[in-house]
Amino acid sequence: MPVQGWADNLVLWLAQHWRPAFQTVRAPMIAAIDALTTVLTSAPPPLVLILLFLLAWQISGVRNAVVATALMFAVGMIGVWSDAMRTLSLVTVAVLLCFGIGFPLGILSARSDRLEGALKPLLDLMQTLPAFVYLVPIVLLFGIGDLSGVLVTAVFAVPPLIRLTSLGIRGVPPPMVEAAVSLGATPANVLFMVSLPIALPAILTGINQTIMMSLAMVTYASMIGVGGLGQLVLRGIGRLDMGLAMVGGAGIVALAIVLTDLVQPRGTAPRVKRVSRSTPIGLVRALIARVSRPATPTAIPMKRGS
Repeated sequence: MPVQGWADNLVLWLAQHWRPAFQTVRAPMIAAIDALTTVLTSAPPPLVLILLFLLAWQISGVRNAVVATALMFAVGMIGVWSDAMRTLSLVTVAVLLCFGIGFPLGILSARSDRLEGALKPLLDLMQTLPAFVYLVPIVLLFGIGDLSGVLVTAVFAVPPLIRLTSLGIRGVPPPMVEAAVSLGATPANVLFMVSLPIALPAILTGINQTIMMSLAMVTYASMIGVGGLGQLVLRGIGRLDMGLAMVGGAGIVALAIVLTDLVQPRGTAPRVKRVSRSTPIGLVRALIARVSRPATPTAIPMKRGS
């Protein structure tokens, strides 16, 4: 079977007939990547560290904020601050793109068994197909540069978010959904006030895995002209320079720890907010607690002398 010829003809047909459409998508995404890169690289490092400390403090506590700030300070001390900021901008755009695609698809696949069955082999293919195979068609359609690296990263990193979003929503206890519907909640209320809050840990795990896989793709994306820390690792491999590759790898590890701690803090218990009973989710929780409360046995009056 001439599979190679079919693949070549498909990519050439897309490049000839759909290249203008792909180019219209290219301009705004490149503008977003360049704007974010300019902001992060031109901002003074002390200001970035202060903002990072305040953000991590509010999300995950003082201890994790100190660790995140110390790691990014170390990144600046080893001389790869600008490369780390460029990598951070690329990963941020890739994760936002993955979230914009994977989150709706995860919700839809959780509500449709047919869609989930159709997506499963596609997601398996996206996760098992070598990343180098993605590079060829994307470079032919979008050219070399940061945009192609972001798209390759998004294709490789979006499957965990789709899977875990669907898994989290499907794991919502049916009695809670039934109680919300019986109390007059609309499907949108059930989704946003019952299903998504309960599925939030699984969704955050999916975002965490997407961030990790995006950072893992940085080195591969550097082969098509993407700068940043991956470029340092690639140059270190090409020159057999262990020090250069180690510096780039240490920067990637530091970014991974900081970003994953912001999504899922380590060593901190989740904060549970008190929900008013006037909201549907409050009514559902109160009803479930009342139904699931064990009944206290009533004492049988005893007659005197018995």
